[in-house]
Amino acid sequence: MKSKLHYLIIFVSSLAFLNVSTGQETKNKDGWVSLFNGKNLDGWKVGENASTFSIENGAIKVAGPKGHLFYMGGVNDHHFENFEFKASVMTKANSNSGIYIHTRYQEASWPIHGYEVQVNNSHSDWKRTGSLYDVVNIMETYANDDEWYTEYIKVEGKRIIVKINDIVVVDYTEPENPKREGERIHRVLKGGTFALQGHDPKSIVYFKDIMVRPLP
Repeated sequence: MKSKLHYLIIFVSSLAFLNVSTGQETKNKDGWVSLFNGKNLDGWKVGENASTFSIENGAIKVAGPKGHLFYMGGVNDHHFENFEFKASVMTKANSNSGIYIHTRYQEASWPIHGYEVQVNNSHSDWKRTGSLYDVVNIMETYANDDEWYTEYIKVEGKRIIVKINDIVVVDYTEPENPKREGERIHRVLKGGTFALQGHDPKSIVYFKDIMVRPLP
């Protein structure tokens, strides 16, 4: 005859499984947390031109006028300082987008806070995928249109590392007093959330498997 403790353990384990299976954010045993459930935009908030962002085949489709989709969900209360971030990305020909880090929600215009990590494999803008936009610009192309690739970003202290398909393309340490002028004065590491960019009506980009692993 099995003990009451045995059945209690099974009951608690079942509850934990239900919570992980149905919750918006799923934490893996290695510390990675999903920011996108593959079904809808729960936990995300768009400013202008909401129609630019939709769900297609389990991915966020970005296609339409300029707009930005900000993560505003419950993971870390949507505030991240030290972290690892990764997403599967696919661009269509001549498309431009970006992943903002350490940024803040804005109703309109280009985000002024934080850094933009470029998504662009064939757009007329020569700053290619992985560039820390206007800070460390990459001319080489490390990913192809119409193929899923992994874009990885790590922030630890003042150091930013960007990898494309496990290749390090940016390793930048922010100086103590970075020289930023005009609209760039807030392009610094001060903590914040993530945002996905809709760049222009002709660009079509897909994002899925959007994950973060907070670091101490």
